[in-house]
Amino acid sequence: MTSQPAPGERYQSFSAFYPYYIHEHSNRTCRRIHVVGSALVIGVLVLAIVTRNAWWLLAMPLVGYGFAWVGHFFFEKNRPATFQYPLWSLMGDWRMFFETVSGKRKF
Repeated sequence: MTSQPAPGERYQSFSAFYPYYIHEHSNRTCRRIHVVGSALVIGVLVLAIVTRNAWWLLAMPLVGYGFAWVGHFFFEKNRPATFQYPLWSLMGDWRMFFETVSGKRKF
């Protein structure tokens, strides 16, 4: 099991945080929902560019976080790391996504 920092302490680097992030995504369905949500975020970005309609950009966090949070609350049954580590959690989402689609990480 990946250890968390002591109460009141925080991870000091993304490289220290990422093993914890991966551990918090141990449920296969949760991970898959994250990957689908990230892919849809890319699709919404492409849609915004193609249609030249910036309003689509407002949908990006709704789609991305919506899918991720469904995965956490209903399948993983834990609290998303976004609430405590928003930037590192976002970075972890994209690292996990690219590791998955590149075949580096098997989910």
